[in-house]
Amino acid sequence: MFDKPRALLHLEGAVIFALSLYVFHRVHPGWLLFVALILVPDLSMLGYLLGVRVGAICYNLVHTLTLPLVAAGCVLASDQRAWLPFVAIWIAHIGMDRMLGYGLKYPTAFKDTHLQRV
Repeated sequence: MFDKPRALLHLEGAVIFALSLYVFHRVHPGWLLFVALILVPDLSMLGYLLGVRVGAICYNLVHTLTLPLVAAGCVLASDQRAWLPFVAIWIAHIGMDRMLGYGLKYPTAFKDTHLQRV
């Protein structure tokens, strides 16, 4: 398995998803919020209405761990823990996508991702 990068990326996504579910559970016991917001990051696909390049940029900005990890750092540094469930949901979404094989988009077509052609 360790010689199969794609399998490792799926496993990594599963671990990210599981850990974010744990964090969400620890900071916010109400799962209705989770269910209501888990697909919100996919609204970034609306960027594709402005073209493939803009769509890929919008999608990738929201579907990399960079922004939610920076947000998590800001939340923890400012002691604004009320925002932590939202960050956990965002990270869970990214982990879920990777676990299921949805990758970052190339500006060639919506189905071209770094993990596979969807």
